[in-house]
Amino acid sequence: MLESLFKLRELGTDVRTEAIAGLTTFLAMAYIIFVNPSILAAAGMDQGAVFVATCFAAAIGCFIMGLYANYPIALAPGMGLNAYFAFTVVGAMGMPWQVALAGVFMSGVLFVIITVAGIRELLVRSIPRSLKFAISAGIGLFLGIISLKNAGIVVASPATLVTLGDLHKPEPLLALAGFFAIVALDHRKVTGAVILSILGVTAAAIALGHITFTGLVSAPPSIMPTLGQLDFAGALHAGLFGVVLTFFLVELFDATGTMLGVANRAKLLDADGNMPRMGKALLADSSAIVIGSVLGTSSTTAYIESAAGTAAGGRSGLTAVVVGVCFLAALFFAPLAGMVPAYATAPALLYVAVLMAQEVSHIEWEDLTEAIPAGLTAIVMPLTFSIANGIAFGFISYVAIKVLAGRGRDVSAMVWVIAALFVIRFAFFAGH
Repeated sequence: MLESLFKLRELGTDVRTEAIAGLTTFLAMAYIIFVNPSILAAAGMDQGAVFVATCFAAAIGCFIMGLYANYPIALAPGMGLNAYFAFTVVGAMGMPWQVALAGVFMSGVLFVIITVAGIRELLVRSIPRSLKFAISAGIGLFLGIISLKNAGIVVASPATLVTLGDLHKPEPLLALAGFFAIVALDHRKVTGAVILSILGVTAAAIALGHITFTGLVSAPPSIMPTLGQLDFAGALHAGLFGVVLTFFLVELFDATGTMLGVANRAKLLDADGNMPRMGKALLADSSAIVIGSVLGTSSTTAYIESAAGTAAGGRSGLTAVVVGVCFLAALFFAPLAGMVPAYATAPALLYVAVLMAQEVSHIEWEDLTEAIPAGLTAIVMPLTFSIANGIAFGFISYVAIKVLAGRGRDVSAMVWVIAALFVIRFAFFAGH
């Protein structure tokens, strides 16, 4: 049955290899079951319900990717988009989280439509490479400031907006120790470096008496506080246009780029560098966004940590199915997830932030018409605490600078459309 489902012999793999690869991928990305509930709790969502929604959304996404598309690519609620959801859409804009979930659902439906219509690949090709890299780097910087804030390393200042926190307190010291542990473990190729750091900092916090040990295993919490809590009526009156566009654009670049990257590392691309069954893989991740929003979590996306599994030999969708089974098993560790403090997950955020910020190295810095819009994109995100504002500044400035430089022909029709949509957003939907 497994052979007929996953074409194991054809792909040069076996059940044992795929199982090990799936466990490896899960350990590399399991931090999301601790980080995602912590972030979305800041939006006022029930942390236990988000924990369950995270596990279910990840499991379902992995099952669809594995059984339908037959790729060793795991999915789960994405980093960056959860921060945008909690800190920008709900925190800064003041939208209820139920309205924000409706925005995620709408972006997912839009994703499914353009995927089925075959437009998604065309969109990815038409958007400048410099802006793609800048968006990833900017999200990294945005995650960086959130992580430093959660760790107490960066605090508010009336004189300078932000300043250094009190490094004599245990929270920032434990966070720094956790961050250095991740770097050291990852450098030594230790599987699950991030989750080991989170558990280590949490254990230290328990030992120091900063948090109370409440157990490791229990029945899963109720998902009802978030299940189906999408407020479409509120979304229609909340100026959600810019939010949906931002969700859509970030999902577009992040998921597509991740899938191509993992498939390339696994040597699953064809002779022309294309991804066979690309349509199925894209439909798997776009449908997972819709399902995740109904369950009660921010956008689900493909995880670059899947590369850890392919490095362990994963070649088929059985790897993704094993990851999904692991996420279902994780449902019974809710007490542990509830104990993890924000400063224990902050090192994971900071580590992901640094990795994402590396994308600036791919920007064409010699060409100012490419470099300036890219730089603005990355800088504006953390300084306005908004991924949306960064993307908007990037696209609008890209069109303006290219036209003023006499290079308007370099701008694709799609970039013109996106820039125009953002101008409309600033002109008529200010604050949204």
